[in-house]
Amino acid sequence: MTTDTTGTVARDGDSRPGGPADSPFIRACRRRPVPHTPVWFMRQAGRSLPEYREIRASVPMLESCRRPELVTEITLQPVRRHGVDAAILFSDIVVPVAAAGIDLDIVPGTGPVVAEPIRTAADVERIRLITRDDVSYVDEAVRQLVVELGDTPLIGFAGAPFTLASYLVEGGPSRTHAKTKALMYGDPELWHALCARLAEVTLAFLRVQIEAGVSAVQLFDSWAGALSEADYRRFVLPHSTAVLSGLADAGVPRIHFGVGTAELLGAMGEAGADVVGVDWRTPLDVATGRIGADKAVQGNLDPCVLLAPWPVVEAEVRRILEQGRAAPGHVFNLGHGVMPETDPEVLTRVVALVHELSSRRADQG
Repeated sequence: MTTDTTGTVARDGDSRPGGPADSPFIRACRRRPVPHTPVWFMRQAGRSLPEYREIRASVPMLESCRRPELVTEITLQPVRRHGVDAAILFSDIVVPVAAAGIDLDIVPGTGPVVAEPIRTAADVERIRLITRDDVSYVDEAVRQLVVELGDTPLIGFAGAPFTLASYLVEGGPSRTHAKTKALMYGDPELWHALCARLAEVTLAFLRVQIEAGVSAVQLFDSWAGALSEADYRRFVLPHSTAVLSGLADAGVPRIHFGVGTAELLGAMGEAGADVVGVDWRTPLDVATGRIGADKAVQGNLDPCVLLAPWPVVEAEVRRILEQGRAAPGHVFNLGHGVMPETDPEVLTRVVALVHELSSRRADQG
């Protein structure tokens, strides 16, 4: 199986017309005309959905990511409920790192916790390169989902080298990233060796997903906003570029997203993605000016707005759609992930509103 240059899964060398490649989501990523602005939500697969909480009640997070039948069901839940324009694979950014031999667990209420944090070159050598066999459960889940989703595109994803490195160096989540920065500044050679290895792992993980049939991929650099632009360019950009440019021949749109990255958007736009995700802090028209007119944008409703009265939500959706018109392509999303306390009905209404407002504009334009 190969993937053609528009993101349609092709078998025996032939791509079929339509399908995910002709969906509003992929068209927007490719900066092509769309019948309406496509919408999906980061962390839509889980958290706020009662059906997700029920299915996960007795299953630890990492185990749920390794069971294809659970991954398939959880990934499909928001598509059924909300009518979003894309599904995102249910997984976690530390899945490939665990497959690469790092002893870690995802602790409820805390996040990833690493048993032996990275401190030395020997520690970096413990991170082995991965193959499809190491994450065969992901391959199987993606193949199941492609069949189930039909014309709805599936987004694969991975964590960017900096964010993964931060977890591995800190031993878990951190507010200051002090140990990460101490290693970065104090031993640049070790830092770059660690990130280069993680870039190889990440690239292999994304290629498994692409070969199994995902229509797009997103690289999450959740903690990159902790850095200055100069430090980002020196310590992070080469490794994110290695991942994204390594997928240049894969035939699927590449999305790059980070939190608190207003001052980094220009540099992030240079890393090789087709779409740059923007958090809620930066208006999309301003972000477009920083990223450049050759990239689509994704975002960027503040997740907290979803907890406000509906008239407030509607006004913010209208504002973001208007500001998104400055970009050559716009995928409506949140500026970060869905919060657990979000009413799922509000998400459903947002999807309907985005479709209604943007399709009306398309008809007029």
